[in-house]
Amino acid sequence: MDFFTPIVDNPYDFGQIAVANALSDVYAMGGKPITAMNIVCFPSNTLDISVLQEVLKGGIDKMKEADVVLIGGHTIDDKELKYGLSVTGTIHPDQLLTNSGARAGDKLILTKPLGTGIVNTALKAGAASNSAVTEVVRSMVELNKRASEIMQQGNVHACTDITGFGFSGHASQLAKNSGKGIIVYSESLPLFPEIAKYSSMGFCPGGLQRNREYYGAMVEFEPDIPEHVKDILFDPQTSGGLLIVVEARSAESMLQKFLKAGLHNAAIVAEVMDGSPGRLLIR
Repeated sequence: MDFFTPIVDNPYDFGQIAVANALSDVYAMGGKPITAMNIVCFPSNTLDISVLQEVLKGGIDKMKEADVVLIGGHTIDDKELKYGLSVTGTIHPDQLLTNSGARAGDKLILTKPLGTGIVNTALKAGAASNSAVTEVVRSMVELNKRASEIMQQGNVHACTDITGFGFSGHASQLAKNSGKGIIVYSESLPLFPEIAKYSSMGFCPGGLQRNREYYGAMVEFEPDIPEHVKDILFDPQTSGGLLIVVEARSAESMLQKFLKAGLHNAAIVAEVMDGSPGRLLIR
């Protein structure tokens, strides 16, 4: 169950983002989402019913795009708008991918840019540019469906999606579960436009600080890593991309498949190293 409150002003976009975010867990495991159930909390005394209609329309349209069938749901009156989905999917047990199984020498491919939390915080403060918001919304509504289909064509050993725990949190969990460490190429990380500016202005969400407090001990930064990169690595993502662990000899060919499929921000961002289970070395 993925269940969260609005992060954008447009209710239709919010509905799409909620669905894309909820389906991502299934895609990260190499599965195919089949059915979903809505759960909505709606403040009927403060918001017009048209807002709810647009949220649900956005969700339905995104489910149709994913070939997912809505089989029911439940709506309750609440003080704050919330929208979530319970998703059921299928996968053959022999093809299941988890956030473990990484091997020394493997490469990691990230399929979407980082920085949704920072840009959305700037948006709430009225400081984000229209172009930055447009790019972030476009990314958040994008399904991880195509990325999941492509990764199943290669020698993939593990996968996770990058969401609330940020890149550092999800990557360190993957590393710990695999009994390995990870070297991150900081200059290769795909970032949203203007992210350095918003970070320097202090537009960092509370979740970023909590992620830093919880996962900071697992992350080692080499000298001269820019401060905005440090922030971005702990930034909580909404409907982020897949972080795919692929055999080194297959990494470049898989990356080219992502790029040809229109996933233009995909990049090889890290490699797996022996020892130091759960630790990230940022270079």
